[in-house]
Amino acid sequence: MSFADKITEYWYKPAEQVPFALKTLSKVFAFISLQRKRSYLNSPSKVYRAPVPLVVVGNIFVGGTGKTPLVIALIELLTENGIKAGVVSRGYGGQKLKKPELVFAHSDPLFVGDEPVLIATRAKCPVVVFPRRADAIKTLLTNNDVELILSDDGLQHYAMARDIEIVVIDGERRVGNGLLLPAGPLREPVSRLNSVDYCVVNGDAENPNEHSMQLTVSEAYALNDDTKKIPLSTLQGQTVNAVAGIGNPSRFFDALKTFNINVLERSFPDHYAYKLEDLCFSNDFPILLTEKDAVKCRYLPLRDVWVVPVVADLEQSFKSKFMDQITPLLNRVTK
Repeated sequence: MSFADKITEYWYKPAEQVPFALKTLSKVFAFISLQRKRSYLNSPSKVYRAPVPLVVVGNIFVGGTGKTPLVIALIELLTENGIKAGVVSRGYGGQKLKKPELVFAHSDPLFVGDEPVLIATRAKCPVVVFPRRADAIKTLLTNNDVELILSDDGLQHYAMARDIEIVVIDGERRVGNGLLLPAGPLREPVSRLNSVDYCVVNGDAENPNEHSMQLTVSEAYALNDDTKKIPLSTLQGQTVNAVAGIGNPSRFFDALKTFNINVLERSFPDHYAYKLEDLCFSNDFPILLTEKDAVKCRYLPLRDVWVVPVVADLEQSFKSKFMDQITPLLNRVTK
């Protein structure tokens, strides 16, 4: 077990069991983070405000929580209501960019990041990646007719003003031991949840101010032909090789098991860059991938590989509140 793995073990244990040294480092992290945040809040001139409404979809938890499916669902909701939306992202998992990059369905995920490519593919909306969100936003608006922007992640990017903040919480891991890095899995204190507009739980909501988001799967399509689809129910009783390099791979594996599929699990780190040998098995069972992994494997010479898309099912109450909040923001811009 690596040193990093030993530390992360403490993230899901009672806070009392965390070593004093890690707690001390957490206090240092908290102080530095707070000072950085205050430097922006106390100096409005340092903060860039987009000329159109901006919604941040982020988290306070290190690792995947289900942000990307929510971003895609929100884009679809906005499109249904006739609103042209675009996305900016840091492009995590890609290369260190020298300038903002437009992302398309055919873009190289190893260059611009896997999640931006997935969003461009699924949501069919304009996407731009760059660590400095202000530059990404300017590029997005220069090249596209966009009425509203979603920032995929960026909750802690205080150099970017935002009109709405949405935090995604993993319903299984919640906030871990509740401590900040490195003693715990949090980027900001739990109290930060009290200042955001919405807390969306990937799973079942536990508190009155939370909204549930259920991620569902029902079918799979061929990696080399997305028009070729099969219901997952047709794999009942069969054995498959399931591969996931996402924040919480067990969610993907467990979802497949609900269809009574015998799952041979193979997990990789989040944003993993796949090589052909990673997907070679000593059996002839079909391979099932997440969509996020699939965008990095589509050019590998593979056969009998199927992609399982995830759909975010949002509460109607959340969708109604969100759209009610969006409307006056759009009217403010048009006046």
